[in-house]
Amino acid sequence: MALPTKLIMQARACRRWPVLALGATAIIGMTLMATLRSLDAAYPPPLDHFDVSTEVVDRNGALLRSLATPQGVWRFTVALDDVDPRFVDMLIAYEDRRFYAHRGIDLIAIGRAALQLVTNGRIVSGGSTISMQLARLIEPREKRSLSAKIRQMLRAVQIERRLGKDEILERYLTLAPYGGNLEGIRAATLGWYGKEPKRLLVSEAALLVALPQLPERRRPDTNPVNALAARDRVLERMASEQHIDKGEAERGMMDSVPSQRLALPFLAAHAAQRALAIAPLQKRHQLTIDRRTQEALERVAHLAATQLGPRISVAIVMADAHNGDVIADVGSAGFFDSTRAGWVDMTRAVRSPGSTLKPFIYGLAFEEGLVAQETVIEDRPSNFSGYRPRNFDLAYQGDVSIRTALQMSLNVPAVHLLDSVGPAKLTTRFRQAGIEMALPRFERPGLAIALGGAGISLHDLVQLYTAFPNLGEVTSLGNLPGPRQRSRLLESAASWQVSDMLGGITPPEGSRRQGIAYKTGTSYGYRDAWSVGFDGRHVIGVWVGRPDGAPVPGLAGYQSAAPILFEAFAKSGVAILSLPRPPTGAFRSSYSDLPITLRRFATGKEELQERPLAEPAPQIIFPPQGARVERIEGGLNTVALKLQGGRAPFRWLANGRAFDSVSRRRTMTWVPTGAGFSTLTVIDAAGRSDSVKLFVE
Repeated sequence: MALPTKLIMQARACRRWPVLALGATAIIGMTLMATLRSLDAAYPPPLDHFDVSTEVVDRNGALLRSLATPQGVWRFTVALDDVDPRFVDMLIAYEDRRFYAHRGIDLIAIGRAALQLVTNGRIVSGGSTISMQLARLIEPREKRSLSAKIRQMLRAVQIERRLGKDEILERYLTLAPYGGNLEGIRAATLGWYGKEPKRLLVSEAALLVALPQLPERRRPDTNPVNALAARDRVLERMASEQHIDKGEAERGMMDSVPSQRLALPFLAAHAAQRALAIAPLQKRHQLTIDRRTQEALERVAHLAATQLGPRISVAIVMADAHNGDVIADVGSAGFFDSTRAGWVDMTRAVRSPGSTLKPFIYGLAFEEGLVAQETVIEDRPSNFSGYRPRNFDLAYQGDVSIRTALQMSLNVPAVHLLDSVGPAKLTTRFRQAGIEMALPRFERPGLAIALGGAGISLHDLVQLYTAFPNLGEVTSLGNLPGPRQRSRLLESAASWQVSDMLGGITPPEGSRRQGIAYKTGTSYGYRDAWSVGFDGRHVIGVWVGRPDGAPVPGLAGYQSAAPILFEAFAKSGVAILSLPRPPTGAFRSSYSDLPITLRRFATGKEELQERPLAEPAPQIIFPPQGARVERIEGGLNTVALKLQGGRAPFRWLANGRAFDSVSRRRTMTWVPTGAGFSTLTVIDAAGRSDSVKLFVE
């Protein structure tokens, strides 16, 4: 009986051992897991302990300018959505095909790598996952060792516990080395291909997959043979595993690798500096600037300055008049050009605007009902309490229409109008629109403002000109996203009248008509040349001159700045929109349709004649009084008109309706509009007239 009892006791003990072993294993496992959690909590992976470059981007996120990290590295945070998905697929297929299945460690890949090491005596393929490579990037190892590999594996597990797969990819693509001081996929594509990583060729993607493994040995600029071989191996493997088409891989192998590293973008340098100064600790600054337009207008400015001569700089501002966004901000002809003081931002420098403020004077005159487009105004020497303005060409045109006076930028008519509306009213309107003119110290606004006797920046001048596409409303400008303010500068009808007149100015020589309206200006002493133009939505302002304010002989708005304006519109990449349609109550009247009070602007000022009126009054000598004009076959005859005496220019009227243009010649032709009696009248620059009556048969 003793023996069976003993056997029974032993059997029961054997049945308890698995239970005890299972319990012990569970206790050990839980203890180990608790220990790992404690270690994990005590020693978390430094996932965010790395610097990234400060970047200034355009409205679409394209890089304009960047600053390297304190360690001198170009490294940009990247979002997976901003990377070519085909490159991401190739990276995972080549580096870590079971990336989405494992939890940081790929035991199959490690086993394969160990077997290859034993059988071949060397490393044939690695077993590192992307998570393990990320662990190495955030904690670089001093040398390769088993302990370092085990540490990477543990860190990889920690990383997988904290981050999702897409987040792991994003951090890897931010930190991966691509040769030199380029880190991350965005720095790599910008440095090697000059573009963002959103769209890559298959050959480009393959090289970028191969580079991080041996970034210095495979640098395409210093080791092109190695780079080419590594890229082709990636393409061959992708084709063999059917990730890409074999033909596509073969075509990719025909592409060359980059022969040199490209400079990172350096656009809108002055605007970027302002943004960095506002928020120096911020890593990403987005501007309203459009990179393509900015790049195009910087080329326009550089080429124009080169053609104009040494020490001359060019500044350009382009804005959307509707929303106030600055689309391009070119502060100089070249930021690093010391001969032109390129570091000086001439879009914000206060300079004399020349005649570019005249349109606003005319707008106020229209608003107050003082003039119409065909109102006659005198352009002859005038004295305004000692102030005697002269025209740019030192000549005078006599009687001209308001339209002609603005289009020719005549000085005396503009001063007459400003004298009537009041300089204080003009500057007050500017102030209400957010623009403060720089006046000489202790001086009140004077008539010299009409000719540039006050200071303004190019940026502020462009802001004022947004009134014309907006039918009188000024939109505040800014190159940082945000709400804008609007304020009324001119009544809608007055604004349209001015736009209509500016739209008729002849383009500068060599420039084609583009459907824009514009105005030019030249400051006293040939120091500043300006041109500001607009279509139905956009405004572009151009300044030309020397940053030190020295005079430039021959510098003038029409000859120097206007061609750049037209080139800027042509190269900006935006479609030219039609100028605003006339609002209710705004229309263009002929001279004969004007009321008597609007036919001539009364200056009310003492006039200083250049010379006495020695010539006699005008006299029509053909056709003579009472002449009869016969019909011809198929219509009416063209009548030749001749006069003698009088002072040019001359304005002809038929039955009270003015001819389309004035003339400085004493001959003219006229086609009668119908049969019957007609009256022809001529008016000279001194206001003297002569008339004849004739009969058309």
